[in-house]
Amino acid sequence: MSLAADLAAAIAREARLRMLRELAGQTDGRLSDILLKRTLDIYGYRRDRDWIRTQMRKLAELGAVSLHEAGDVLFARIEGPGHDHLEERSIIEGVMRPSEDR
Repeated sequence: MSLAADLAAAIAREARLRMLRELAGQTDGRLSDILLKRTLDIYGYRRDRDWIRTQMRKLAELGAVSLHEAGDVLFARIEGPGHDHLEERSIIEGVMRPSEDR
């Protein structure tokens, strides 16, 4: 892999962890792609909405979130495996470990 590809993969893993943390912090465990984009922008992950949706779909493939679409808005809801990852009871490959972010 090239340095650019390694960096892109690391950024995606880190952003997925941030997304899980934000979802876990919500009363109902849900956020839209629009709100996740705004949140990630604050943390310096300035990417377009398609990139955010791609990361949401990757988290869904990994079982960390479930997705629901309403019109042109995509919503994510954190699921058990996502919570387990955040609490380091299990590890989801493709998402940065919470302990690596300290």
